[in-house]
Amino acid sequence: MKEPVRVAVVGVGHLGKHHARLLAAMPTAKLVCVVDSNEEIARSVGEEWDVPWSCDADRAPTDFEAEAVSIVVPTRAHCELALRYLDQGLDILVEKPLAISPSEGRRMVDLAKAKERVLAVGHVERFNPAVRALQGLGLTPRYIESERLAPFTFRSTDIGVVLDLMIHDIDLVLSLVDSELEDVEVQGGALFTPAEDIASARLRFANGAVARLTANRVALRPKRQMRMFSREGYVSLDFGKRYGLVIRKSDTWDVQKLDLGSIATAQIQDLWKFVFEGLLHVKELEMGENNPLEEELRCFLECVRTREKPLVDGEAGLRALEVAQRVLDCLAEHPW
Repeated sequence: MKEPVRVAVVGVGHLGKHHARLLAAMPTAKLVCVVDSNEEIARSVGEEWDVPWSCDADRAPTDFEAEAVSIVVPTRAHCELALRYLDQGLDILVEKPLAISPSEGRRMVDLAKAKERVLAVGHVERFNPAVRALQGLGLTPRYIESERLAPFTFRSTDIGVVLDLMIHDIDLVLSLVDSELEDVEVQGGALFTPAEDIASARLRFANGAVARLTANRVALRPKRQMRMFSREGYVSLDFGKRYGLVIRKSDTWDVQKLDLGSIATAQIQDLWKFVFEGLLHVKELEMGENNPLEEELRCFLECVRTREKPLVDGEAGLRALEVAQRVLDCLAEHPW
């Protein structure tokens, strides 16, 4: 049995408190302290899980002999804290986005490499059972469309919707499309905050694949869906419901030989059955009930012990951030 990883959570607000809760229950982790600039929040979470608490993000992880740190603070503080902890020899998991800018993200990635430290990025959708099921299908995307909508929550107002929500789908698209990004087109703007609250981006890749991503953080109802089209078939995913549907062509389908005009559709009693049980195969994706955040933390702890590369490492987080910056730059050229 390997010794549990001694881990601290820095930032225990809305999301960080769930990091603390899950780590406190994991046999592969020992939660050694929680840290927050708000004394009341730090004390409350620390007392809830019977661990030391502190408001000193500079000293607390090393004071309590942490080996690793989960950084769950506002995005603008990611780089400063990450560089400090990496320099102290700690492995880190930093919530998405990696940093506020690609230049800051590059500094984090370079220092982690120089110090031979684990740098994982909290793109939690990679651990969603729907995404895991999709990646096992071996499909080659030609067109991807996603919608990520959320009601206004007054959280993450230090960044706009591109770094807050759209970056989830940017990361997913980059993990699915094995090609260089060639062109970006964006529409959107600010509604209730100084930064953009709505954005729709079209990403075109060198291999011809196209992704259309829509993000809205002032919607009436939440929605997290993605559809992916390929030559082999079509996939529809609902991240919130953890539901997926795959439609593939049957083995007898040959678009070059299929004479659609010769099919006497009027004589077919059940046209739906003819299409979806004869020409096409429809299958629901089998997905487990795993908690994506718990799986993300478990992966991080395993990498701390084995020194293997995380599923979403610093380089992956930086690639997503660089594309997000291109989206923001394009958006800035056509402000509302």
